[in-house]
Amino acid sequence: MLLIPCPWCGPRPENEFRHAGQAHITRPPDPMTLNDEAWADFLYMRTNPKGSHAERWRHIHGCGRFFNAERDTVTDRIAHTSKPGGLGHG
Repeated sequence: MLLIPCPWCGPRPENEFRHAGQAHITRPPDPMTLNDEAWADFLYMRTNPKGSHAERWRHIHGCGRFFNAERDTVTDRIAHTSKPGGLGHG
């Protein structure tokens, strides 16, 4: 079982967490100005790298908080985690 280090609770088993997608996605300042294609890109288009990737996770069966993690998508190894605002962005 993978242990994920929650920034608030410490290392916990993976079944306590939910993946919440790519981290550091910036919401458009005025979504009403976007056409349908640009809005769909914002909502659904994400990178899918082989290797290191910044992700958002939630500790649903613990503190309930969201946090950022840098995970290798090939090995599943989590290099580090941080509270929102860490790993370079919110």
